Amino acid sequence: MRAHVTSSIGVVCSAALLVPLAPSHVAAATAPPPAPADAAVSAPPADGPAPHESAARPAGNRSLPLDRVPPTSSERAPGALAELTPREVEPFSLLGVAWEDAGQELHGRVRVRTRDARTGTWSDWRELAAHTDEAPDPATAEARAETVRGSTAPLWVGASDGVAVRVLPEPGTRTPVLPDGLRLEMVDPGSEPQDADGRPGGYLPPEPDAPAGAPADVPGAAAGPDTGSGPGPAAVRALGGSAAHGTPAAYRTSAEYRTDTGATGVRPSALAAPPELSAAAAAASAVNSQLADLGAELIPPRTRKQAVADVVAAHDGVFPVTAEGIAEGQQDPYVGPRPGIVTRNGWGADESLREGGFLYTDTVKAAFVHHTGGSNGYACSEAESVIRGIYRYHTVSLGWRDVGYNFFVDKCGQIYEGRAGGVTKPVMGAHTYGFNSNTMGIAVLGSYGGTDPSKAATDGIAKLTAWKLGLYGVDPNSSTTLVSGGGKYRKGARVTMRTISGHRDGFATECPGARLYAELGSIRALAAKLQGR
Repeated sequence: MRAHVTSSIGVVCSAALLVPLAPSHVAAATAPPPAPADAAVSAPPADGPAPHESAARPAGNRSLPLDRVPPTSSERAPGALAELTPREVEPFSLLGVAWEDAGQELHGRVRVRTRDARTGTWSDWRELAAHTDEAPDPATAEARAETVRGSTAPLWVGASDGVAVRVLPEPGTRTPVLPDGLRLEMVDPGSEPQDADGRPGGYLPPEPDAPAGAPADVPGAAAGPDTGSGPGPAAVRALGGSAAHGTPAAYRTSAEYRTDTGATGVRPSALAAPPELSAAAAAASAVNSQLADLGAELIPPRTRKQAVADVVAAHDGVFPVTAEGIAEGQQDPYVGPRPGIVTRNGWGADESLREGGFLYTDTVKAAFVHHTGGSNGYACSEAESVIRGIYRYHTVSLGWRDVGYNFFVDKCGQIYEGRAGGVTKPVMGAHTYGFNSNTMGIAVLGSYGGTDPSKAATDGIAKLTAWKLGLYGVDPNSSTTLVSGGGKYRKGARVTMRTISGHRDGFATECPGARLYAELGSIRALAAKLQGR
């Protein structure tokens, strides 16, 4: 089991710290020693492409051991406990440090610098943050898996081909014992060919709301008895071969597509997986097939009236009637319009990296908002690459079953599907240690400790929570009671939290940054308004 004592290297809610490289005309304060002669390769010209920017570049992970440095060594950097001397490496864009035992803390500071693959310029030294606040809940199968490793948070550095690492003791402390198997993890998220319009992945333009006078009600939306039932068993469950999801009558066909997990129920226009989809990719897409065709890259937006059908999809074909969801005399639930959501296929998830099947909890009672930390200077066109990098770091480098977050939002307000299992479903994530059950995690790309989030980003959070919380009868501007799985609160403690909370409410962290945290009140109000409250 992972230890949860906060290390003094600083807890920062981060999936990928987006830090710009030093400009080509500004040299790093202290140039690192030159790479060995046998590794020296001239950097590409500043106006030429980076060596890994060709179309459809394959993704990959690479590891390098961090050598422990004897205290008496004359070759080590001052005070370094372990290091990787400056060297040229295969291209990468994201890095972090991992070790074998997830139960061990790294009581030290990890500093890195990287070389820009375009210009050959080395960055300044940057410090990696701790990563104990975002992880699978203790005592879960995911946390107990032998593959799970300890780690720092990852750092997005952009196209790079050189790296140096130092592990230093914390100021004023005795020399700590370093975890076994300490190593640098480097991730190349790969690339995808672009369409003629220059947008990666061939996105569909968002569909407008239904015009005035057009039928807005979806046949079958009110199917099912007035049971008041929740979405499933009263325990976390893995959807296995015998489990099947019901389908609204309007969508049920005689040729249902069955995923490798046993889930059924698709729209008539999505009866067969496109030939380019693997079985795992088809399964990840099929759980959203009541909302979009198999293999779709974008789940289109829908009006409030149309989103009523999503309530049915979220609850296994049964239209739930709850005291929270429907007021007396009201026919429709309080659910916001469905926002457009880029699917896993849309951002280029390699579905072979995740575990088969999907994990679900009972319901969705609250949303935890995170920021990823680092710079806000990323281009929104880079967001998919960042997400692919985080996904590979979580699965390949750390041994998690899938990416930890349920959703991502970029500064342009675009929403992305995170952990697989279906965007309407109560998918069990690994985003807020101790409170992953019955919640969802939303990661906003960027850092909002001293910078205001964009209106597009906060509106994106409000739209997403108005819709997703509405599927489960939750008022975004209210409070709920959650049961702690351990961490900031003792295991089993019942904790009252806002239904839209910041990560810091569930763990001792600065996340989602003071400026974004200050916006949660207005996000709650807008989400409630979008639900029609």
